[in-house]
Formats: sequence, C-alpha cells, structure tokens
Amino acid sequence: MRNNAFHSTYLRDRVGHATITPTDPVDAGAFGSYTLTYTAGYFGIDDTGGLKIVHRFASDMGKPQFDNPTGWNYVTAEASNGAVLELRYDQKGNVRPWDKTIAIRVQRGFLREGETITVRIGDRRQGSPGIRMQTFTEPTFEFKVLVDAFATYNFVELPIQPAVPVVAGPPVLHKAVLPTQRRAGATFTLGFKGEDRWGNPSHRVQGRFSLESSVPVENLPGYVDIEPGTLAVALEGLSVREPGELRITVRDANGTAVCTSNPLRIVAAVELLPFWADLHGQSEETIGTNSARELIEFARDRAFLDAMSHQGNDFQITTPFWEELNRLTAEYNRDGRFIIFPGYEWSGNTGLGGDRNVMFRDEGRQIHRSHHALVEDLSDVHTDANSAADLFKALEGENCVVFAHIGGRYADIRQAHDAKIERSIEIHSDWGTFEWLLEDAFDQGYRVGILANSDGHKGRHGASHPGASLFGAYGGLSCLLAPELTRDALFEALRKRHHYATTGCRAHVDVRVRFDEPAELYDDDPQLGGRVCDRVATARMGDILRCADDAVTLEVDVAAGAPIERIEIRNRMQVLETWRPYAAADLGRRLRILWEGSEYRGRGRQSVWDGSATLAGNAFERHTPINLWNLDKQIRHVEPGKLAWTALTTGGFGGADVMLADAQAGTLAIDTALVRAQLPVASIGLEDVVLDSGGGIARRMRLFRLPDRNPVQNAAFARRITRRGSGPDDAIHVCITLEDGHRIWSSPVYLMR
Repeated sequence: MRNNAFHSTYLRDRVGHATITPTDPVDAGAFGSYTLTYTAGYFGIDDTGGLKIVHRFASDMGKPQFDNPTGWNYVTAEASNGAVLELRYDQKGNVRPWDKTIAIRVQRGFLREGETITVRIGDRRQGSPGIRMQTFTEPTFEFKVLVDAFATYNFVELPIQPAVPVVAGPPVLHKAVLPTQRRAGATFTLGFKGEDRWGNPSHRVQGRFSLESSVPVENLPGYVDIEPGTLAVALEGLSVREPGELRITVRDANGTAVCTSNPLRIVAAVELLPFWADLHGQSEETIGTNSARELIEFARDRAFLDAMSHQGNDFQITTPFWEELNRLTAEYNRDGRFIIFPGYEWSGNTGLGGDRNVMFRDEGRQIHRSHHALVEDLSDVHTDANSAADLFKALEGENCVVFAHIGGRYADIRQAHDAKIERSIEIHSDWGTFEWLLEDAFDQGYRVGILANSDGHKGRHGASHPGASLFGAYGGLSCLLAPELTRDALFEALRKRHHYATTGCRAHVDVRVRFDEPAELYDDDPQLGGRVCDRVATARMGDILRCADDAVTLEVDVAAGAPIERIEIRNRMQVLETWRPYAAADLGRRLRILWEGSEYRGRGRQSVWDGSATLAGNAFERHTPINLWNLDKQIRHVEPGKLAWTALTTGGFGGADVMLADAQAGTLAIDTALVRAQLPVASIGLEDVVLDSGGGIARRMRLFRLPDRNPVQNAAFARRITRRGSGPDDAIHVCITLEDGHRIWSSPVYLMR
C-alpha cells in the first residue's frame, strides 16, 4: 500500500519501460554497479524532456556524482541515438518520499520509440569502486523511473519498476537481550541475534552457541543451534527461582564469548515491572522502509520489544492506510505478549507548533491531520487540525496520549501544550539528543515525563541503527513501568510519567525519593484538578507530591550492560552532584575526547566536527570510537602522535577513548573548525575540560581522564538533596552516562511546597 501521491499515471503503458542489471542480492552498505536501461515508449521523449530516477528519503545510498570517474558513486548516462543528456542530482528533486533524484534531461535531440537511455549507476569503467548501496535491508530497493515524454515537467511513473534486493551482510557482533526486572519464578524470554556492521540482523549466523548463566535458570538449554537464514531466536519459558541478578554469556563453537546479555534483576516482589517500548517509527507507506506489517514483526521478533506504536507522518496517511494500520494494531496486540498502540505523527509546520505524536488507547478513532499536502482525497479535509492548538482542541475527550517530538520539524511546546494529554516529551531519537526540550518544559512550569524512541525510517523498529544519512544517533527506547503488559497498564504508566528513557541500551534503573515526613501524593497533576490520593514515605519517577521537608533522600539503583562513566543528580536542569565509580587517584592513561551539541533547533542542526588531535612529547597507543555510528565518518590513527576524524553531532555526543603512552607528558592540540585549543596533558583530570565553540546549542568539546579499566556496571547509593528555597517545583531526576556512549534519563519526581 505504497503512497505515490502526485506521480502522474497518464498513459503510463505508452511511455516506455526500464530494466536493471544485475538483480542479484547485494549486501547492505556494499559497493555495486548497475546498468539501468530505459527504452522509450510510443511517445518517445521530446526535446528537453527526460527521466527521473528517484529513491526514498530514508535511503542512505551514496550521493551520485558525475564529475570524478574514479570516485565513489560515479554515474553516467548515454542515449542510443547520440542525443545530448544533462545529468544532475537533487536531494529534494521530487515528491516526498521519493525525493532523492537523478535527473536526466534530453538537452539536445529527442528519442523515438524503441530508442534507449543507458544509465550506469556506479560506473566502474574508469576506476570508480561503484555506488555505495544503502546500509539497511529492503527486499525491493527500487530505482523508481519517471518519464517526462512531452517536455512539460509532468513526470509519469512507469508501471513496472526496476529493483534489487538489499540484504544483510555477515555478522560482526551478537546481542543477547533479556528483560531488566522480573519476579522470582516468573517466566521470561532470552532473545539472541547477530548483526552486520550496519546493525541489520544477519541471516548468515550459523552454528552452535553455548549459553552460560550467572545464576541457575530453569529451562535454559546448554546451547542453541542456529541454521543459516535465521534472523533471530527467542528462548521462551525461562525462569529464576531465587532473587539475584542474571547475565547470560553466549559462546561460539570455539568457546569464545560473543556477547553477554544486559542484566536481569530478579526480585521476590515488585509492584511495577519494566516493559521496553519504541513508540515512534515509520514504514514505507509514509517515509520509512518496508511495510507496516514488517515493521511490527521486526519490533516484536528481532528487537524483542514489549510494546510499540507506528507513527507515520499524518500528511502521508491515506484513509485506506489509516484503516489498515488500525487492523494491524488489533491483529498484533496481545495482552501479556506484545502491545501495539494505534497512532500517528501529527506533523504540523514548525510555526504552527511542530511535531507531536498521538497514540490512542483504541482502534477506530479519527485521525486529525496537520494538512493533506500528500493525501489526494480531500473528502475529510474538514477534520484537519492545522495547528498544535487545533490538535489539542480536536483531541479533547479522546482516550489518548501525546508526546512532543523533535524531527525534521521541532515541537514548540512554548507555543502550544495541553497537560491533560501531553504528559511526556521525547528528548532522544535517531535525529539526536534534545535536552533543551526538557528545559523548555521546566521553564513553562510543565510536569512532564521523559521518553526516547527511534523515529526510525529504515525498518528497524526498536533496534534502530542510524546508518549513513542525516540521522546522528542510535534510536532510543522507553522503559514503561506497569503492573502488567496490557494496553491499559502501559497507558496508565504514560499518564503517570512512570517511565525512563535510554539512547538504545537496556538497563535496570530505579530512582526513588524518600521523605522524612510522609508527603502528599497526587492522583494527577493538581494543575488539572488532581487530588491527594495518599500520604507516602517514598515516591517513584514521575510522581507529583506536596512535601514540607527542606531536604529529601534520593535513592538510585542501576544495573547496566556496560561500565558506568557518571551519574548526574539533577534538580530541574541544575546538576547537584556528579557521581562516578572512581576517584582521581584511580585515573590512568585513558583520555576521553568528546564533541557534542547541535547548530540550532531545526533541520540543519548537524554540527560538523571534522578535525584532529595531535600530541607533542607523547603518543597515542590506541583508540576506541564512541557513538561514531556512521562507518563513513570515522577516527583514524594517522601517526603515533596524531588522530584525525570526520564526524558530526545532532545534539548528542561522539568521540573516542585514547590510550596515552605516558599519563602526564606532553601537550595536546585540538584542531577543528569549531574548536581549537592547546593544553598540557597533565592538566586533564577527573573533571571535564570544556572547550566551548562559541555558538550552537551546547556545542562544545569535553576532555577528561578515566581509569585504564573501569569494571563497575552496577551502582546503588543514596544522597540527601536540599530543596530549592522557593519558586517552581523541585524536579529531581538523574542522567546516567555509560562508557559505551549510551545515556539514560529518569523521569523527574516533582515536589511542590
């Protein structure tokens, strides 16, 4: 059910046909060379008419170029009759989502029926390696051909399109996924898969893998045999009888450990359990890749999610597709197994409020689009909500939740916000990290929870590698805390802000505030008429309370799958304390160099950090990249005393750990277009050395020292928090940074005087 809005189909059977060779499967991210042959139909192509060869916005296939025959992505075209052709490339040269365009104009001459244009995409004849194919899988990657036979710039879509299958490459890493907390004796599932270098589940995993558990697990086999063609396996019906912490190590046939799972905390009793969700992603029916059904099955069976929502751009959701989405959510939703919410992304222009995500409790609800720009059927245009304020009015009385989102457009919650349904904000996705949205909420006096999702466009819902396009980060996950896995329970978790957010990792996080004297817990935000429902000694993330204490006790309990780099304890945006699992005396030769931030709030937020680090009087022994997801932009060891990199950020951070030959010697010089600095190595210690860029949003570099090895993956501590003397709520929460580059945010506990 692909949306091809506004591509003409006028006499399409008479405008020719196109074929492509080869059509063999190609590995994602590999170089290929393709010959696309267009044969003119009855009308031919008139003088100054031409072709468009288009591919999707989501595709990160290499950018075609026409000038360097030995370079990447070289493209040529020639007409069989010698007509002169003009080639150009435009990333927005056609109707969304087919906007990336190779335009071929018949500049001098014309084509008759049967004459051809041969386009070599990745022309290797003069030394080019070919074109770098997109980095994610798609069974039918289309080179969609449109024809302007009459030189009117009204392009007709061919009825049959040339396509090639893009498949996963060989596995380069493996992942074992567990839930993060369960009651003793309850059953759970272990997910296992291999991924290629671009994050695609690989069908080339094979062999026997042994399973070792840190505590006894009932029904866990000693090994699992993987047959070629298997994308992922799920071992169900496992259980642990005694409280403790479970980690499962997977070894290959040689006994080499290929991965260790995230930790699973087993407890005797717990009120709310963690359920992992990605509440935001799109399929090919809007601007994503592969079908909505395939997206759902990926989320459930290959990302091992508990819950999801398909969130397509509303202005591309036709009425038949909206009805199909509702059929799919009803089909796949199963209490206790997998929860999926019907919903859509309200994609209003930035000046009218920016992006919001709408999720309904039930199927069959009215979609209120921001506009009908790519929906040709205008019979329901009267139901549109063109501004965010109109949206909130239209949703009044609906059983739904809304969360603000930063994508191409950004949510302006200063302009419009409805606390009754907009209970949370999304501060991380494939687009980047956006803590400034949380600051906006605090400044306006809103009481919101924190979510992170993928907004994935590449068909990898819940395990969303950004690939090599404009996306600057790995997609996030939201952990919803609920008594059971049902729509009602998860909806209640969203309404009460009982959730935390991560940049894609799964970790156990429990953040509580304990009171000296019982505090008054509200059943809802008192600004919405909420009333005191209980007097409690402890609050959990997302709660709103009235408290007379001048100081409270914050209790933090974390179990992660990677070493903990730091935990920031925050009241609103103020960092009260930075907890680290090591002290200055533990620091060694390991130096962390990070760049972070964005240019501004909108689409052009990418900050380019291409540059180098040079050591005088010392040497770099080795380096480990951090959050450098785009394999085309990497850090390299130029010489013993110099590292060079190409990198960008979109609000989050990237960089590298480097091991120095000497912990104290020499001088370090940083050279980028945004930051230049020179400083003694000995001056870099436990605390961040901040090199500000003088612009952007939190755009800067940070340098600090780490122990040579930090094994600490668990933290449990308590701190006394002195409350603000007056003014707005205390909003107490934590931001956890792991050494592998992942971040975790707890939703705030809101304390009123």
